[in-house]
Amino acid sequence: MVAPAADAAGLDALLLTPGADLRYVTGYDAPNFERLTCLVVPARDAPFMVVPRLELPAAQAAGVDHLGVELVAWDETQDPYALVASRLARVRRVGLADRMWAMMVLRLRAALPGAEQVLASPALRELRMRKSAAEVAALAGAGAAIDRVHEQVPGLLRPGRTEREVGAAIAAAIVAEGHACADFTIVASGPNAASPHHELSERTLLVGDVVVVDIGGTMPSGYCSDSTRTYAIGPPPAEFLAYYEVLQSAQDAACAAVRPGITAEAVDAAAREPIAAAGYGDYFIHRTGHGIGLETHEEPYIVAGNAEPLEPGMAFSVEPGIYLEAHGARIEDIVICTAHGGDRLNKVTRDLVVVPV
Repeated sequence: MVAPAADAAGLDALLLTPGADLRYVTGYDAPNFERLTCLVVPARDAPFMVVPRLELPAAQAAGVDHLGVELVAWDETQDPYALVASRLARVRRVGLADRMWAMMVLRLRAALPGAEQVLASPALRELRMRKSAAEVAALAGAGAAIDRVHEQVPGLLRPGRTEREVGAAIAAAIVAEGHACADFTIVASGPNAASPHHELSERTLLVGDVVVVDIGGTMPSGYCSDSTRTYAIGPPPAEFLAYYEVLQSAQDAACAAVRPGITAEAVDAAAREPIAAAGYGDYFIHRTGHGIGLETHEEPYIVAGNAEPLEPGMAFSVEPGIYLEAHGARIEDIVICTAHGGDRLNKVTRDLVVVPV
């Protein structure tokens, strides 16, 4: 599956160091250390993986060798880059994992001076963008787990607590609900809700605050969750209620637009047009969505300028937002493009949840 993709992309070999690409191809969640672990997939030869000898048991436990991948252990006094080069004859163009460390890129360049280095993603994107039934099931499990966390959030939004305190409680809940780790917890209260990527702060929650809660983690399967809901501590301002209704309609419209053949940018437009028509277009300042899988952000990106047609199996967020100076709001679901439309993986209410005080 992978070698033909490399060949079709005009690559003589793929070189994949620890990260999502390596895990996708082998199932091995390899540690990313200064010692080189590298899966080498020649376009027309058998794959092999160079691995530090002290990490050989972990690669074996992950079943890499059962996939027909030869494990080539190297010792501390050996040069693993020279080892890679010695087993790759006459390569002219190699695809490197997109997030390979720079020191590894440069050492591979020195070891393979005649090979052009390009990104591996053109070879792998077609595979990773279209989720299998097993991947969809893993994402659905992640979505259900993060929904269970959102159901607990109203009980955590108590006046007098800081964003940081609430964030810590949410992170613990993310793990308790089945994730291997919490990847991010955005708790943006009051004026901080106007910042889409707000970092947790010592701001104290107040009655009347609007709170944007954007949270996600990685499941033991490696697949990620990501969901945003907006809450209010007591009755919110009337201005906020007016544009939250617009936002909810826009998110519904974008989700309803999802179907095979529609372009990614058309889904973005479906979210953007109702917001612009209501006079809030200048306050929707980011793309509508991003792909998700073994990484929280991957292709396809739901943004103007991306004319790629959606296909069944593509998974991505739909998360329009409106951000005014005093407050803001965002609603985010993960959506799977199916043969007949779009399926939201997040089921928890999208209505504004008002926390009683």
